[in-house]
Amino acid sequence: MIDWIIFLPACFALNLACGPSNLLAMTNGARSGISFAQKAASGRLMVFVPMIAVSALGFGLILTASPFVFSISKLIGAAYIIWIGVSLWRSAKTINPDEFLGETTSMESAFRTEALVARSNPKAILTFAAFFPQFVAVEAYWQSYALLGVAFLFMEAVAILAYASGGQLASTFAASKIPALQRISAAVMCVFGALILVTPQPIAA
Repeated sequence: MIDWIIFLPACFALNLACGPSNLLAMTNGARSGISFAQKAASGRLMVFVPMIAVSALGFGLILTASPFVFSISKLIGAAYIIWIGVSLWRSAKTINPDEFLGETTSMESAFRTEALVARSNPKAILTFAAFFPQFVAVEAYWQSYALLGVAFLFMEAVAILAYASGGQLASTFAASKIPALQRISAAVMCVFGALILVTPQPIAA
């Protein structure tokens, strides 16, 4: 039986953690509104579905067991996230605070970026592979893993709404600070990329 009393708050804390994906939701919410940010973030959710399935099959252990595969995955993910941060920093120079609210990027581009950032972080599948098994009911493995996955995705959608709402509030009530806020987001994004580079390989159990 799944221990929901422990799983739900612990999982939601992971969903709410400030990371590259949630920073994107906040940026999209500030630039284009909550609805746009939620639709764009569906790219992230679509990537998480096969990640959860793969971890259920045990393939998450490949990243744990193979130093080479983990290192390559880590380098690619870190490079992409740092590139996003640099791009955000550069674009901050051209922001006109008076025109920022309602300024949009294409949905296709935002969707693709959300998906690629989610896929580029090896820690995502390692989270599913290391965190979920602690709550799986052995007697109903597949059903419980599926339920955990659904719960995670629902709470991830709630976290997306929270960050997108925060971004829109920032653009509405602190529009003059938007360039500075974007530079902060860009710097934090680069920090996350750097942290991925120094993330040690988990030890297989």
